[in-house]
Amino acid sequence: MRIIVILAFLGIIGSLFSALYYLMTDKGGTNRTVNALTVRIGLSIALFLFVLFAHHMGWIQSTGFVAR
Repeated sequence: MRIIVILAFLGIIGSLFSALYYLMTDKGGTNRTVNALTVRIGLSIALFLFVLFAHHMGWIQSTGFVAR
């Protein structure tokens, strides 16, 4: 479970940095920045839905920790 979440986070961070790179190099000439950010959003939503599904299936449990 941890490996899947870590890989998803690495994909999200990688997509974010690739969008930054495209933003700096393309100067708005292409849609690569938008595409990289779209991939990041898709990965973030997929990770969120996966965590909800894993909790529903009982693969992960909440700790009951409440920040005050």
